[in-house]
Amino acid sequence: MACACLIALLPIITKADFAFTMPGQGQSLPRCRFASYDTSMSDIWFYHLTNTPLERALPTLLLKTLEREKRAVVLTQGDARLDALNTLLWTYDKASWLPHGSAQDGDAELQPVWLTITDENPNNAQFLFLTDRANSEKIADYERVIMLFDDRDFDAVAEARTRWKTWKDAGHKLSYWQQSPAGAWEKKAES
Repeated sequence: MACACLIALLPIITKADFAFTMPGQGQSLPRCRFASYDTSMSDIWFYHLTNTPLERALPTLLLKTLEREKRAVVLTQGDARLDALNTLLWTYDKASWLPHGSAQDGDAELQPVWLTITDENPNNAQFLFLTDRANSEKIADYERVIMLFDDRDFDAVAEARTRWKTWKDAGHKLSYWQQSPAGAWEKKAES
């Protein structure tokens, strides 16, 4: 039985992806170039909220996550903020709502979006959203981490800079997104 990462890559693997050499003359055995792929490194996207508050940006980003058939954990700080985000996701649009739950609702495995104040992933999410300066020790458990921070919160901006350096030094792939004056997201930097 093949590993899942190899099965996922089968349609795109070519002969050039393998380095065949003869052993015994200072050369190595045949080896796939994907063998050293490090799955413990997450893509981390920093979203600098300059024009739109979290309450408008988060539902849009979560909708895009669900459109990609991914699950999300939204980590925030404090029960009051968790309750406010819970209400927001039910009421942000009169014609729609985002399916989600929290510990109050239970059935985490059934929830495509999980709201929490605890560093957990009970719905097996691929994406982690960090809001309100929340932090996770488990970012390597996620395919993508999205850190949202408000331009009006100078401490949050300073903390984002510190995390950028820390996570860059740890080897994560980073992207910095900032809002244009019209409100569109523009990638301004990556590492």
